[in-house]
Amino acid sequence: MNTMSNKINTDKAPKPMGLYPHARKVGNLLFLSGVGPRAAGSGSEEANIPGLKYDKNGNYEAFDFEAQCRSVFDNVKVILEESGSSWDKIVDVTTFLTDMKRDFKTYNRVYAEYFKDNQPCRTTVEVNALPSPISIELKCIASID
Repeated sequence: MNTMSNKINTDKAPKPMGLYPHARKVGNLLFLSGVGPRAAGSGSEEANIPGLKYDKNGNYEAFDFEAQCRSVFDNVKVILEESGSSWDKIVDVTTFLTDMKRDFKTYNRVYAEYFKDNQPCRTTVEVNALPSPISIELKCIASID
Protein backbone atom coordinates (compact mmCIF):
# COMPACT_ATOMS: atom_id res chain seq x y z
CA MET A 1 0.00 0.00 0.00
CA ASN A 2 1.23 3.49 -0.86
CA THR A 3 -0.04 6.43 1.20
CA MET A 4 1.17 9.90 0.31
CA SER A 5 -0.48 12.42 2.62
CA ASN A 6 -4.12 11.35 2.48
CA LYS A 7 -4.01 9.55 -0.91
CA ILE A 8 -4.19 5.76 -0.82
CA ASN A 9 -3.22 3.25 -3.51
CA THR A 10 -2.84 -0.52 -3.31
CA ASP A 11 -1.54 -3.17 -5.68
CA LYS A 12 -4.28 -5.49 -4.36
CA ALA A 13 -6.89 -3.68 -6.48
CA PRO A 14 -7.10 -2.88 -10.22
CA LYS A 15 -4.76 -0.09 -11.28
CA PRO A 16 -6.46 3.29 -11.67
CA MET A 17 -7.02 4.12 -15.34
CA GLY A 18 -5.77 7.66 -14.91
CA LEU A 19 -3.98 9.97 -12.51
CA TYR A 20 -6.04 9.45 -9.36
CA PRO A 21 -5.74 7.41 -6.15
CA HIS A 22 -7.85 4.43 -5.16
CA ALA A 23 -9.02 6.39 -2.13
CA ARG A 24 -8.50 9.60 -0.26
CA LYS A 25 -8.95 10.19 3.46
CA VAL A 26 -10.47 13.50 4.58
CA GLY A 27 -11.13 13.77 8.29
CA ASN A 28 -12.95 10.62 9.35
CA LEU A 29 -14.25 9.91 5.85
CA LEU A 30 -12.76 7.76 3.11
CA PHE A 31 -13.70 8.58 -0.49
CA LEU A 32 -13.13 5.81 -3.02
CA SER A 33 -12.58 6.61 -6.67
CA GLY A 34 -14.74 4.67 -9.13
CA VAL A 35 -13.94 0.96 -8.84
CA GLY A 36 -14.66 -1.57 -11.56
CA PRO A 37 -14.52 -5.36 -11.75
CA ARG A 38 -11.07 -5.71 -13.32
CA ALA A 39 -8.66 -8.16 -11.67
CA ALA A 40 -6.32 -6.86 -8.96
CA GLY A 41 -3.17 -5.22 -10.30
CA SER A 42 -4.50 -5.21 -13.86
CA GLY A 43 -4.92 -2.43 -16.36
CA SER A 44 -7.76 -2.01 -18.81
CA GLU A 45 -7.16 -5.19 -20.82
CA GLU A 46 -10.39 -7.01 -21.62
CA ALA A 47 -8.85 -10.33 -20.52
CA ASN A 48 -8.78 -8.98 -16.95
CA ILE A 49 -12.54 -8.42 -16.70
CA PRO A 50 -14.36 -11.27 -14.93
CA GLY A 51 -17.34 -12.66 -16.80
CA LEU A 52 -16.32 -11.12 -20.13
CA LYS A 53 -14.85 -12.93 -23.10
CA TYR A 54 -14.71 -11.86 -26.73
CA ASP A 55 -14.39 -13.95 -29.87
CA LYS A 56 -11.83 -13.16 -32.58
CA ASN A 57 -14.26 -10.67 -34.19
CA GLY A 58 -14.72 -8.64 -31.02
CA ASN A 59 -18.21 -9.96 -30.26
CA TYR A 60 -19.25 -11.21 -26.83
CA GLU A 61 -18.53 -14.90 -26.50
CA ALA A 62 -19.37 -14.88 -22.80
CA PHE A 63 -20.94 -12.20 -20.61
CA ASP A 64 -21.63 -12.76 -16.92
CA PHE A 65 -22.84 -9.58 -15.25
CA GLU A 66 -23.13 -11.27 -11.86
CA ALA A 67 -19.41 -12.12 -11.98
CA GLN A 68 -18.67 -8.43 -12.63
CA CYS A 69 -20.87 -7.38 -9.67
CA ARG A 70 -19.14 -9.76 -7.28
CA SER A 71 -15.71 -8.69 -8.50
CA VAL A 72 -16.54 -4.98 -8.02
CA PHE A 73 -17.72 -5.62 -4.46
CA ASP A 74 -14.57 -7.64 -3.74
CA ASN A 75 -12.36 -4.85 -5.15
CA VAL A 76 -14.15 -2.24 -3.02
CA LYS A 77 -13.70 -4.42 0.08
CA VAL A 78 -9.95 -4.74 -0.55
CA ILE A 79 -9.51 -0.98 -1.02
CA LEU A 80 -11.48 -0.27 2.15
CA GLU A 81 -9.40 -2.72 4.18
CA GLU A 82 -6.10 -1.48 2.73
CA SER A 83 -7.21 2.04 3.67
CA GLY A 84 -8.01 1.20 7.29
CA SER A 85 -11.78 1.00 6.90
CA SER A 86 -14.15 -1.90 6.30
CA TRP A 87 -17.25 -2.99 4.41
CA ASP A 88 -19.55 -2.29 7.36
CA LYS A 89 -18.37 1.34 7.44
CA ILE A 90 -19.66 2.21 3.95
CA VAL A 91 -22.15 5.07 4.28
CA ASP A 92 -22.86 5.88 0.62
CA VAL A 93 -22.69 3.98 -2.68
CA THR A 94 -23.08 5.40 -6.18
CA THR A 95 -23.37 2.73 -8.84
CA PHE A 96 -22.93 3.22 -12.57
CA LEU A 97 -24.49 0.60 -14.87
CA THR A 98 -24.16 0.60 -18.66
CA ASP A 99 -27.49 -1.21 -19.16
CA MET A 100 -30.05 -0.63 -16.43
CA LYS A 101 -32.76 -2.66 -18.18
CA ARG A 102 -30.55 -5.73 -18.63
CA ASP A 103 -28.55 -5.61 -15.39
CA PHE A 104 -30.43 -3.83 -12.59
CA LYS A 105 -32.35 -6.88 -11.34
CA THR A 106 -29.14 -8.93 -11.03
CA TYR A 107 -27.29 -6.01 -9.46
CA ASN A 108 -30.05 -5.48 -6.90
CA ARG A 109 -30.05 -9.19 -5.95
CA VAL A 110 -26.26 -9.40 -5.53
CA TYR A 111 -26.20 -6.03 -3.72
CA ALA A 112 -28.75 -7.36 -1.20
CA GLU A 113 -26.41 -10.29 -0.40
CA TYR A 114 -23.41 -8.05 0.22
CA PHE A 115 -25.27 -5.30 2.07
CA LYS A 116 -27.62 -7.47 4.11
CA ASP A 117 -26.45 -6.00 7.42
CA ASN A 118 -24.95 -2.66 6.43
CA GLN A 119 -27.43 -0.63 4.40
CA PRO A 120 -25.73 2.55 3.17
CA CYS A 121 -27.40 5.28 1.16
CA ARG A 122 -27.42 4.34 -2.51
CA THR A 123 -27.81 5.88 -5.93
CA THR A 124 -27.82 3.83 -9.14
CA VAL A 125 -27.57 5.48 -12.55
CA GLU A 126 -27.25 4.29 -16.11
CA VAL A 127 -24.34 5.64 -18.13
CA ASN A 128 -23.64 5.34 -21.83
CA ALA A 129 -20.18 3.83 -21.32
CA LEU A 130 -17.38 3.34 -18.81
CA PRO A 131 -13.64 3.78 -19.50
CA SER A 132 -13.12 0.09 -20.34
CA PRO A 133 -15.59 -2.58 -21.53
CA ILE A 134 -16.99 -3.09 -18.03
CA SER A 135 -20.69 -2.93 -17.21
CA ILE A 136 -20.53 -1.70 -13.61
CA GLU A 137 -18.53 0.74 -11.49
CA LEU A 138 -18.97 1.76 -7.85
CA LYS A 139 -18.00 4.95 -6.07
CA CYS A 140 -18.20 4.75 -2.27
CA ILE A 141 -17.83 6.83 0.87
CA ALA A 142 -16.97 5.11 4.14
CA SER A 143 -16.12 6.20 7.66
CA ILE A 144 -12.63 5.57 8.96
CA ASP A 145 -11.17 5.68 12.46
